[in-house]
This record gives sequence, C-alpha cells and structure tokens, in this order.
Amino acid sequence: MLFKVEMTVNIPKDLPVAEADAIKLKEKNYSQELQKAGIWVHLWRIVGQYSNVSIFDVKDNAHLHEVLTGLPLYPFMTMEVTALCQHPSSIK
Repeated sequence: MLFKVEMTVNIPKDLPVAEADAIKLKEKNYSQELQKAGIWVHLWRIVGQYSNVSIFDVKDNAHLHEVLTGLPLYPFMTMEVTALCQHPSSIK
C-alpha cells in the first residue's frame, strides 16, 4: 500500500543541542535503512521549512503506523497521512 506522508518537525528550543543532534543522527540512519529496504520510496524536503513529503510502500495501515512511530523525531512531529492508489491515466 502506498501512502503520502507530510511531516513537520518542531524540536523544542529548550532541548539541548547535543541531544537534538543525536536524535537527528538516529533519524537519518533509520530513514536510510527504510529507504534501502524499499519502504521509504521517496523523500523530498519542503523548501524553507523543517518539513518533508514522503512516499511509503508498506503492507498495511498498521505497518505504516509502526514505521512512523519508530521515527526518532516522531515525538516532535506533526503528520498528515494520505492513502494513495493507481491513477487510471498513469502509464506506469
């Protein structure tokens, strides 16, 4: 199942920089492993924001929930999730 997920990160300003940097490094490693596994299919930054638009290819809703809640930055995120399906005019 394909899902579009828009994520916005809001790290608290009072979080120590070293702690924030450690969480960001864990996030990068986790996201790259998901990309290598073919689960995190696309990842784009939204210009001028600490936000992204991503496409996930997962087994089902529960799998997506597991993947998203596993994100180290998850406690600092707001997300909008949209289920996707094949468009009848698509040639792919």
